[in-house]
Amino acid sequence: MSGQNMASATLNSICILRLSAIGDVCHAVAAVQAIQRYYPKAKISWIIGKVEAMLLQDLPGVELIVFDKKLGLGAYSDLRNKLKGQQFDVLLHMQVALRANVASLFIPARRKIGFDWSRAKELHALFMRERIAPQQEPHVLDGFAGFARHLGVPFLQNPQDKPQWQMPITDEHRNWAKAQLNSATSRHLVICPAASKAERNWLPVRYAAIADYAATQGFSVYLCGGPTAMEQQLAKEIKTQAQTDIIDLVGKTSLKQLLALLEQASVVLAPDTGPAHMAVTVGTPVIGLYGHSNPGRTGPYLYRQYVVDAYHAELKAQTGKTAAQLPWGIRVKGSHIMENISVEAVRQMLDNVIRQEGL
Repeated sequence: MSGQNMASATLNSICILRLSAIGDVCHAVAAVQAIQRYYPKAKISWIIGKVEAMLLQDLPGVELIVFDKKLGLGAYSDLRNKLKGQQFDVLLHMQVALRANVASLFIPARRKIGFDWSRAKELHALFMRERIAPQQEPHVLDGFAGFARHLGVPFLQNPQDKPQWQMPITDEHRNWAKAQLNSATSRHLVICPAASKAERNWLPVRYAAIADYAATQGFSVYLCGGPTAMEQQLAKEIKTQAQTDIIDLVGKTSLKQLLALLEQASVVLAPDTGPAHMAVTVGTPVIGLYGHSNPGRTGPYLYRQYVVDAYHAELKAQTGKTAAQLPWGIRVKGSHIMENISVEAVRQMLDNVIRQEGL
């Protein structure tokens, strides 16, 4: 059955398979909730990673089924036991990683829908019986939108269309976040300085320079991130080199609390990392610092106009070609790349955000 005539079909149960990562599941939420609005009576189950489930716990109308990769091969038998007796009308397989492909074998579904051939890496195509339509240079979120459209959902069909999110934040989380804010100002800059790989991080001295500049513009400045040694060290170096007082919340928030804090922020500064995409889901402008990955594919979806981009110049320098001449989404490597983003460029972008967003 094609996506064009799916709209008239009845779907009683839909399974989503997207295990990781934080940014990607944030993108997927928009597609899942668009499907919910179109099929309000369908039961939706989402097979998801353990950490990601902590963020999306109590997502309205969605049953989260945790796939714990730390169980090793036992994760698959655990998944089979959790799904025992279930039969889904459709599986939307939104991840090409081999781990997810193998997990799909344990999901009983009448229809199994995956990515098109051009995006079907790690044997993904062999596990699927249907494929979404191919797309030209899509953002990750647009890729997920393709699954919704395959089910007949009119989601992100036009350039002016925007995704919507209803994230699971409670009053308790919001009250906690408000308690962290400096009540002396209404301007709050949250810096989430660390990506999953250290080479994607901007320089500590430059983060510190932006913190100092933001303070002159009436912002209180906050550092957020996880509890890893790398993130703790990065935060320490930023604070040491900054002249202004910075409120350090690195390693001190749950994912829910971080989401609520990002919601309260005036603007977020971050490299290509999960919290940047979390901020987008709650409508907070993001200044993205991108050097290794194409912001057209992985940038903060609603705020790509605020990206400070070193990627395209580096890609041309390394390959002699533009992004349009190479496979979509190709990454560049090198520990020097983020040095190509200047303090002045980020300062100017902050000024631009202040003007455009009326901060």
